[in-house]
Amino acid sequence: MAKFKQQPPVVVITGASAGLGRAIAHAFARKGAKVGLVARNPDALNAARSECEALGGIAIALPTDVSDAEAVEEAAARVEAEFGPIDIWVNDAMVSVFSPVKEMEASDYRRVTEVLYLGFVHGTLAALKCMLPRDSGTIIQIGSALSYRSIPLQSAYCACKHAINGFTDSLRCELYHDHSNVRVTTVQMPAMNTIQFDWVKNRMPHKAQPVPPIFDPELTAEVVVAAGYAACPRREYWVGMPTVAAILGQKIVPGLLDRYLGKTGYKSQQIASEKQDPSAPNNLYNYVPGTWSARGKFGDRSAHSSAEEFVSLHIQWFALGVAGLIAGGLLLKRACEMAAEKLF
Repeated sequence: MAKFKQQPPVVVITGASAGLGRAIAHAFARKGAKVGLVARNPDALNAARSECEALGGIAIALPTDVSDAEAVEEAAARVEAEFGPIDIWVNDAMVSVFSPVKEMEASDYRRVTEVLYLGFVHGTLAALKCMLPRDSGTIIQIGSALSYRSIPLQSAYCACKHAINGFTDSLRCELYHDHSNVRVTTVQMPAMNTIQFDWVKNRMPHKAQPVPPIFDPELTAEVVVAAGYAACPRREYWVGMPTVAAILGQKIVPGLLDRYLGKTGYKSQQIASEKQDPSAPNNLYNYVPGTWSARGKFGDRSAHSSAEEFVSLHIQWFALGVAGLIAGGLLLKRACEMAAEKLF
């Protein structure tokens, strides 16, 4: 575990008003952290702030559009003025569009890029401005299985997640070059039961859903907290077996996945029994009013535990166990050989 210069640590989370970002805020609050909540919706942020404080943390609501670089820096400055130096910065803000490429508009791509890709860049720059002079801190990029394996109907989202990987890889190289103690890690996520599917811009005939299997955001938030508290976080965390399968599958049989997803990807991302209202509000350009929550409406279909995640978070103990079994097996083998030599 990291030894923070201050206790409890100061954490900034973008996209904290709902979904995974809100679940991450809750998870840090349970450890008593001081949390800066960054998103556009002030009502939802205030609700999240109250929840964090009820869970044992301290929080501040910072209504901010992450596409505005100056506003993000101002939010960081306010956190440091209120709570002290920022220890952990989590980039999670996102918007998306469910639509075939042929029906997309240039403005859709521009806006998703401004929020999802440049929002991560702006957050990272603000974090570095605070952390580099102190030579300490951890930046966590919330990624996705889709940052390696794109799927149909989410070209803007997938492209931005790929771009975040490229940006983060370059940053890692530079931090190594500078012998910096600032850490950067990426947590690649599976499909989750979040509220985004209620307000995402959707041109499909039916309402959107995450591609099953679906995980609770509270489950995946535990990995983010573990990465934040780690003295030396891993380069990447792959959360859930679907994420592992997607990333490895893309490395081995990308062409086969193209055809498979072309056949199944439309149906798996829509709720066949629920028609989409073309005039329904979406959060692409403006937030959807409401206080919202971390979870969406897929609780009856979402996983509350993950064996892969448990192993991932306790990998050192599993590694020791495997090493112990191997060593024990070798000793047993040698003992049998020695006994056989005496007998014969």
